[in-house]
Amino acid sequence: MSALAGIDIALWDLLSRRLGLPLHVLLGGAVRHKVKVYSWIGGDRPRDVEAAAKERYAQGFRAVKMNATEDVDWLDSPKALETSVERCRIVKSVGLDVGLDFHGRLHKPMAKQLAKALEPHRPLFIEEPLLSEHYEGIKQLSGLTTIPIALGERLYSRWDVKRFLHDTSIDILQPDISHCGGISEIRRIASMAEAYDVALAPHCPLGPIALAACIQVAMCTPNFTIQEMGLTIHYNTEHEGGAYDIKDYIKDAGVWDVREGYLDG
Repeated sequence: MSALAGIDIALWDLLSRRLGLPLHVLLGGAVRHKVKVYSWIGGDRPRDVEAAAKERYAQGFRAVKMNATEDVDWLDSPKALETSVERCRIVKSVGLDVGLDFHGRLHKPMAKQLAKALEPHRPLFIEEPLLSEHYEGIKQLSGLTTIPIALGERLYSRWDVKRFLHDTSIDILQPDISHCGGISEIRRIASMAEAYDVALAPHCPLGPIALAACIQVAMCTPNFTIQEMGLTIHYNTEHEGGAYDIKDYIKDAGVWDVREGYLDG
């Protein structure tokens, strides 16, 4: 599906260039004039989140995402979750909304406890509280928390998504345009999700081509809610080969300037 996604995105781009029209016009027309975005803080093992949150705020973001935990055992001491709650509180105090990505690292005994502990701090969402394979557990968890549940980066087609929509266990769907078949398939997934009152927030800690495709989809998708943006994400900046970022690959880096939490459409 990833190979098909690359071909699909390229074909839509060629058509758009040939006709001299923005892609979102070809997909039905704009339903908004700007796109809400969020970025990452904290790295793979969350740390220094206050300084990172302040930096993101200064960059124009008003929402961020971070890993919810470090390593947690299948059944661990409840104290293992205290730092997760504290990090959420700190980031919120900076003036940012925050999503907590569980990354499927937790098992049900700890995921239930952490969701309960986070509720008073009202995170934007919790992502992959369990791995997508555990759809029964996600359904159970959805009945135990008021926090919106998000997932979808490990789902690659309408058929993968269908079960979660049918059993109403999620609130936000996060397909990855680079892995779910491209623009054509993500639009079909979005339309399915809209019929179940589920929002679209595509997964995209990737490069400028994937992000640009996501922005075009966001512009014309009614149930789009917020877009992940890999600006200075640790995947790109924390490796031996040197730091690279999404702004390094395009002529007009200003298109990725964030203003009060939004990109211009």
